[in-house]
Amino acid sequence: MNSLAMPMTDNALADEAGERSVPATLDAFLAQVERRAFRMAELQLGHREDAFDAVQDAMLRLVRHYRDKPAGEWTPLFWGILRRRIVDLQRRRKVRSIVVGWLGGGRDGDGDELPTWEPADTGPGPQDRLQHAQSWRDMSAAVKNLPQRQREAFMLRVLEGLDVAETARAMGCSEGSVKTHLSRAMHHLRDQLEEWR
Repeated sequence: MNSLAMPMTDNALADEAGERSVPATLDAFLAQVERRAFRMAELQLGHREDAFDAVQDAMLRLVRHYRDKPAGEWTPLFWGILRRRIVDLQRRRKVRSIVVGWLGGGRDGDGDELPTWEPADTGPGPQDRLQHAQSWRDMSAAVKNLPQRQREAFMLRVLEGLDVAETARAMGCSEGSVKTHLSRAMHHLRDQLEEWR
């Protein structure tokens, strides 16, 4: 997964936004979705290491449990596995935050401060001076502010390019629900990102 750490160029983004065919082998499929899966996980989790863990776990589960499935089923299966893994990590983080706060001030028996379980700060960095980086940050913030189901529908349909039926299978809901969630997400994002039109 070392290739995930490399920044994407405009050409790479354009290539990924185009039509995607399902590779003939599971290894080729995983290589094709690796970078997009990491971006999705990092956007939802706000923490690079957790995103790496979520993507690796989703890939391992797909290989262990679904390697014999037809290639056409890998896409919704993988994104469904990754979505559930992300939700699990978010729940664990929330429980840890509650437990640390409940136990009294976040200090261990030696008086040392316990680790903070809040998401990493995704504020602007030096690279954000470029307009492309600024627009990506604004888009990320707007997507993070979406309710979870709207965010999932947007990311799977628009960023990943799954069709309505595949998205419904990955999200575990009806096709009508996918359309409703996506419509609401698009309306919210248009309002939030008006200046980038």
